[in-house]
Amino acid sequence: MQTDGKPNSIPQPATNFAHRIIQPVLNLLRQGMTPEKVALTIALGVTLGVTPIFGLASILCFLAAILLRLNGPAIQLVNYLVYPLQFVLLIPFIRLGEWIFAARPTKISVAELLRLLQHNDQTGLAALWTLTLHALVAWVALGSLAAVILYFLLIPMLRRIRQFPLPPQKLDHKLSKLSSSP
Repeated sequence: MQTDGKPNSIPQPATNFAHRIIQPVLNLLRQGMTPEKVALTIALGVTLGVTPIFGLASILCFLAAILLRLNGPAIQLVNYLVYPLQFVLLIPFIRLGEWIFAARPTKISVAELLRLLQHNDQTGLAALWTLTLHALVAWVALGSLAAVILYFLLIPMLRRIRQFPLPPQKLDHKLSKLSSSP
């Protein structure tokens, strides 16, 4: 349906990506946030966003933003973007935790975890507590390392992005041209 006399166009993937991901990062950098602070915000948002305890990620991101004086909405945005990874990484965190504790691997699936949560019996809760502890230890071990690596990888990229001279409209145009070229 046309309302302005121009044909409807399907947004280019690069333009959509620029609006949703790159543009907020550029805005933070242009508003005076240092590349180091933006890198820390992204690294902690990713790391805290995949915590194996559901519901804890937002609280951890909120606390990190307050304690480290980071941009709260930015860290929560990163947290929400990585939210699907929280489900994907749950079983691997459990398996790694079992390996760290030299525990016998538990036959568990996401469906089985949900069943354990729905039935409030003591055996199920004890098993869930052990699995959660295993996953949490694995997450702390890997997450701290991942946060440091991600932080140091992001700093040089963000320093270069900060110096990108194009205004937002030209950035969108340039990115859409890149996506349409072979």
